[in-house]
Amino acid sequence: MRNKFDEQLHFLDEQLTHMGELCEAAISKATDALKHGSIEEAKLVISEDEEIDQCEKDIERFCLKLLLQQQPVAKDLRRISAALKMITDMERIGDQTADIAEIIISSGCNAAEELHVIGTMASEVSRMVRHSVDAYVNRDLELARSVMKADDGVDKYFEEVRDEMIEFIKEEKGRNGERIFDLIMVTKYLERIGDHATNIAEWVEFSITGVHKDSAI
Repeated sequence: MRNKFDEQLHFLDEQLTHMGELCEAAISKATDALKHGSIEEAKLVISEDEEIDQCEKDIERFCLKLLLQQQPVAKDLRRISAALKMITDMERIGDQTADIAEIIISSGCNAAEELHVIGTMASEVSRMVRHSVDAYVNRDLELARSVMKADDGVDKYFEEVRDEMIEFIKEEKGRNGERIFDLIMVTKYLERIGDHATNIAEWVEFSITGVHKDSAI
């Protein structure tokens, strides 16, 4: 009986890894679309968000099946409960990459000049997503905590880009204001993705230790 349950938990790990990979790919594609100002690439990001949404539904259904059939306790219960929380954050990551794509489509926005900063920020949040899911699969508490620490750096990137864009608006006396605002929104969405990756890492910590930063958990 335990062997079957372990196989099911392994399958859950595989599903979560796949969903995390889809989120990483979405971040990368949205960044490329921004770099090139590509409407077609942006539309692809939006269409592929449906697969992330479907993953959330499939994993949720599987977790509920495990809870009902296996009636897990202690660390197994925490592990499945954490997965249910994690997929909500991953689904929102998909939504936010789609939001970036919507900005590109509606405004034709591109960030060729600013991409060195925005691209670095996108790479960092993508790495956070990957590491948070890896931490869950490998039961790696230190890796989860490194994701939480990395969020401070992402916040600083956002503040840097925001302040720089505000200065551009002042210098240009309102010219290109709409484009600059769009770029600020892009970085805000990336900052939110970093927040969601941090949330995932916090649930990983809970699944391992039974402690969550919210004392009500």
